[in-house]
Amino acid sequence: MFCNQCEQTAHSTGCDRSPGVCGKNEDVQSLQEILLYGLKGMAAYANHARRLGKSDENVSAFIEEALFATMTNVNFDIPSLLEMTLECGRQNLRVMELLDEGHIESFGEPSPASVREGTQAGPGVLMTGHDLLDLSNLLKQCEGTDVKVYTHGEMLPGHMYPKLREHPNLAGHYGGAWQKQKREFEAFPGPTVATTNCVLIPRESYADRLFSTRCTAVPGGTLIKDDDYSPVIAKAKECPPLEESEGKQSTIGFHQNVVLGLADTIVQAVKDGKISHFFLIGGCDGAEPGRNYFSDYAQATPPDSFILTLGCGKYRIRDYDYGELLGLPRLLDMGQCNNAYSAIKVAVALAEAFECTVNDLPLTLVVSWFEQKAVAVLLTLLALGVKGVSIGPNPPGFVTANVFKVLQEQFDLRLTGDDAKKDLELAVAG
Repeated sequence: MFCNQCEQTAHSTGCDRSPGVCGKNEDVQSLQEILLYGLKGMAAYANHARRLGKSDENVSAFIEEALFATMTNVNFDIPSLLEMTLECGRQNLRVMELLDEGHIESFGEPSPASVREGTQAGPGVLMTGHDLLDLSNLLKQCEGTDVKVYTHGEMLPGHMYPKLREHPNLAGHYGGAWQKQKREFEAFPGPTVATTNCVLIPRESYADRLFSTRCTAVPGGTLIKDDDYSPVIAKAKECPPLEESEGKQSTIGFHQNVVLGLADTIVQAVKDGKISHFFLIGGCDGAEPGRNYFSDYAQATPPDSFILTLGCGKYRIRDYDYGELLGLPRLLDMGQCNNAYSAIKVAVALAEAFECTVNDLPLTLVVSWFEQKAVAVLLTLLALGVKGVSIGPNPPGFVTANVFKVLQEQFDLRLTGDDAKKDLELAVAG
């Protein structure tokens, strides 16, 4: 890293000034990086919201000020930098609220939906990423053709919005989380459209079938211009048709409005001892070892508990039958990482119903992290005063021991352990 003060590389590589003289130490750098990652994640959510006509000048002003604070020779003060990272979390909550409003106004009130997985015979297009407006635009341009559209990865929650799922060209869902793209995109015979982050550099075998939108781009792929999907539709008709392949049916769409509509029933069930605990298990998935922790954790949850999940981390836990509770699936899929706002709203509403704080609820948060959006959501949880969040499978490399100690002391932030079942037992007992 470059030293902001003396314009040399970091102290360990040759700067002859001590951190006390220079003012640039690893803890300051750590907080700056946490802030930058949080801002990047928030900017992604804000971009989605702006495309749906939703923005807030206060958010834009904060982004400018926070970026300014990370410039050379501006802020070497740890307490004020920590406060700015928490403010990033507060601003991110507002951004996620705007995005939620934009989704509902554009695509309808979310509701539970059964999604067909697999493929139908005929030409098809696969769309991955997060931007539901791109999915809507593609569907509209496929109208009147026999080209079917399939969601992939974090596009799965698109099926919970009636104006999208009722479109005749939306055929179902195909594939899993982002890290399986190279195998799944190669196997899918038609073109794929990547709309946001979480796209991998393609193999040569399918690079000519990979399209992308706006700032999303990869070597060998084709960038779509002016939201014109005609080249994608033409490619779908040129490619070999998909075969009929019946997959499982999955139920998604437990948006906060759906869950809060059942709040009275849920609260009474807790009081009657019919619900012992709530677990939020989700976040960003990845390919490194140790992520089986989350599937082990979910499968060990007691049968009288609910599991809330969102983000691509759900692909670690969704291929298991958890049964039902109160006539509902025990695994409640709340949507994309963009829908973290739903989980927060549900937790806050339940706390209000029980006249307690979120930290007093029988609720455990176990979050898999990988990229910048996960950092933004974690900062939002911390800014709301939520304590006892477990993150994993590995500690963020940009958080120093001293900074992590502060987060532990103030928010009881934890790392996932080596034994998921033991950690779950401690969570329930506590």
